[in-house]
Amino acid sequence: MTPQSPDGSAYRPRLQRRLLLAFSGFTLLVAATLGALALVFVYVVEDAFFVAALQSEVERQQAHHAAKGDFAVPALPYMRLYPRGLDLPADLAPQHAAQPRRQEFEGTDGRHYHLRRVGADGTLLVAEVSGQLVVRPMRNELLRWLLAAAGGLTLLALLLGGWLARWISRPLATLAGRVARSGPAALPDDLARGLVHDEVGALARHLDHLHARTRELIAREQAFTADVSHELRTPLAVLGVAADRLQATATDEQKALLRSIQSSAWQLQQTIDLTLALARNASAGAAAEPEQLLRPMLEALVLAHAPLLDREGVDIDFDVPATLTRPWSPALTHLLVGNLLANAIAHAQAPRVVIEADASELRVRNPSLPPPAVLLGTDAAGRARGVRGAASTGQGLGLSIVRRLAQRHDLTLELRHHDGQTSAILRNATAAAPVDPRH
Repeated sequence: MTPQSPDGSAYRPRLQRRLLLAFSGFTLLVAATLGALALVFVYVVEDAFFVAALQSEVERQQAHHAAKGDFAVPALPYMRLYPRGLDLPADLAPQHAAQPRRQEFEGTDGRHYHLRRVGADGTLLVAEVSGQLVVRPMRNELLRWLLAAAGGLTLLALLLGGWLARWISRPLATLAGRVARSGPAALPDDLARGLVHDEVGALARHLDHLHARTRELIAREQAFTADVSHELRTPLAVLGVAADRLQATATDEQKALLRSIQSSAWQLQQTIDLTLALARNASAGAAAEPEQLLRPMLEALVLAHAPLLDREGVDIDFDVPATLTRPWSPALTHLLVGNLLANAIAHAQAPRVVIEADASELRVRNPSLPPPAVLLGTDAAGRARGVRGAASTGQGLGLSIVRRLAQRHDLTLELRHHDGQTSAILRNATAAAPVDPRH
């Protein structure tokens, strides 16, 4: 399996390429530097040979002049004496006149001159060394050999660097593949399997230790949430039964208070159900539910809310095609839509709530005072939070939990307020939000 990044993009072995380029680039740089130094060396050695020969001849001529009063014929055939610097070769004379202190000149037709002053009268010893040059005639061939050697070394470096890059990056690629195959619901505990005790192995072992602590923390939090949810159900049930019994003997004012208590207890029960669902629910990467008809699940949901609807005097209007389906289980529909419906009933300013759906989204609409009594916002850390208005009965936390449960199933929850209507919208997380003039 080829590792992929969290956004699904393909894995690119950039570390291997960087190591390969660094290795081959360094080899090419070293080869070029050594080639340049080799060229400089042979040129310097060749020039040093001519300089030494001229210096030896100058000393011989000066000794001869001191002994006999004149200069002798140069010992080497490529050297000549020019008294007082006159009658120099035509391609040398103007250059020497322009730069009298210079001792080496390039002539025409491949000629090359070295010269030294011999006597006080300006006599010059000139060596035309084109016939004795070794490096310059074979310069192009030498460059070709140096380039061939640099190319061969670079190719060898590419082969060796490729093997070395794969060898170095293989543990990282193995670790990346194992991490890519993991998920929030299945944190691996064998990332370090088969890895040696180097930096990558140490990283893998630290990740295994972190995953073990994370699994313990998740299990502890889920157990705590489940225990708390179960413990809260009993007092809520007692509260509901007590409120029902008190209805028979209560005054009208007391009945209104009891209805408020029953509504709050119902909403709290919904929140507990959501919390328990989050504690038990698998991650968003779990297998999707099969497609099921949506309208029968919604009708069963309304029947379950019949006591609340009767107490609040609210009617439900359906605008859901009979053939419309959703990959939701009845339990998920009860938790998600049930909480939105209970919230809409609690904040309705008219005795009618509309549940409508199409291929892309499901909406629960009800008239409410602007702004909506409960909005969903985001805090500075990007977490969902409830913003309670003056008319809120405390459902901000419930809607925040609804949003988290929806996200577990690749859904988004959005609240809109327009023309006195508040809409809670469930939409597939990958679907674009349509422009609806009614909202």
